[in-house]
Amino acid sequence: QVQLVESGGGLAQPGGSLTLSCAASESLASFKTIGWYRQVPGNQRVSVARIFRGSPSYADSVKGRFTISRDGAKNMLYLQMNNLKPGGKDVQYCGGRRQRGGGIDDTYWGQGNPVPVSA
Repeated sequence: QVQLVESGGGLAQPGGSLTLSCAASESLASFKTIGWYRQVPGNQRVSVARIFRGSPSYADSVKGRFTISRDGAKNMLYLQMNNLKPGGKDVQYCGGRRQRGGGIDDTYWGQGNPVPVSA
């Protein structure tokens, strides 16, 4: 069973920094896409920062402030968030898609972390 376990999050002052971590039970290289997603009303989740086919990409609202990185040896994914903005009850989810063969992809989610940032 593939699992994503998140840590970090919590309160931070506006303009401050916060780091989120995501530990994967499988090699990060086995994920077609892995990154961080923000849940919005209606339970829709939108991309904040992700690594797709080895290349990082960011939502326009966080470019220059957020950095996604990974440690392949430890199966760890990180999101460094700088210059945080005031936010409501945004929840950041670690999520990824993994191909299992036959043209079928599976999607996995971490438990979610509340983050005091508007993205």
